[in-house]
Amino acid sequence: MAFTLKGMFGLEGKIAMITGGNGGIGFGIARGLAAAGANIVIAARNQTKTDKAVAQIKDEYGVEALGLSLDVLREDQINATIRQAVETCGKVDILVNNAGMGIHKLPQEMTTAEWDENINVNLRSTFICSKAVYPEMQKIGGGKIINLGSMFAVFGAGALPAYAASKGGIVQLTKSLAVAWASDNIQVNALMPGFINTDLSADGKRDIPGLAEGVEARTPAGRWGEPDDCSATAVFLASSGADFVTGVCVAVDGGYSVM
Repeated sequence: MAFTLKGMFGLEGKIAMITGGNGGIGFGIARGLAAAGANIVIAARNQTKTDKAVAQIKDEYGVEALGLSLDVLREDQINATIRQAVETCGKVDILVNNAGMGIHKLPQEMTTAEWDENINVNLRSTFICSKAVYPEMQKIGGGKIINLGSMFAVFGAGALPAYAASKGGIVQLTKSLAVAWASDNIQVNALMPGFINTDLSADGKRDIPGLAEGVEARTPAGRWGEPDDCSATAVFLASSGADFVTGVCVAVDGGYSVM
C-alpha cells in the first residue's frame, strides 16, 4: 500500500461538526479541519457570531460550511441539531465537543446552580452530543469524536472547581467511550489545551492577579497558546492517520504540564 500525506491526513469529503465552534479554540479547530478539506458544521448559541465564522471559513478555504443554532444545555436541541446536520450534509464523520464555560470562583463562594451549569455545559453536553451522534457514525461505518479536556483535568484549580471537575470527567468519559465504541470503528480522543488566548482566558487574566505573567514564566515555550495551535492536533485525530489511536488525551500546552 502506498502512503501519501494527503491520503493519511486529508479530510476531503468529511463532514465535521464543532459545538461552540464560532470562536476561540473551537473556531481554530474548525479552520484547521477546513484547511484539511473537511466541510464544516458550526453549532453554537450566538447565530450572528456563527454566521460570521461560517462566511470566513467558506471564503478562506472554499469548503462548504453550515451554521446551526444550538444550546448544549438542551438535550432536545442537541438531538435536533445533529439530525439537521445529517439531513443537510448527509452524514457526520467528525464531532468536536468544544462547547464549554468556566466560572472563576472559590469553592466556598460557588453556588450549587453555578456548579450545575458548569458541569452541564462542559461534561453533560459532551456525553449527550456523543450519544446522539453515535448511531449516525455507526451507520456509515465509523467516525471520530474529539473532546476538549484541559490541563485542569490533572492539576488542581482553586478558583475553577467546577471547570476542573468537568474536565476531569471528560477525560474519563473519553476513555470510556473509546472502549465502548472501538468495535464500531469510532475513535474517541481528547485535546488537553494549556493556557490559550481566548475570551475565557481573558476573564482569568482579569480576575486572577499575576496569571498572565505566571503562565509565561512557567511555560517552556514562553508564551500563551493561540487557538490555531490546537488545530493541527485536531486534524491528526480526525484523520485516517489516527485510526489506531483511541482513548488518548493529547496535551497542547507549550510544555506546561511537563514542568
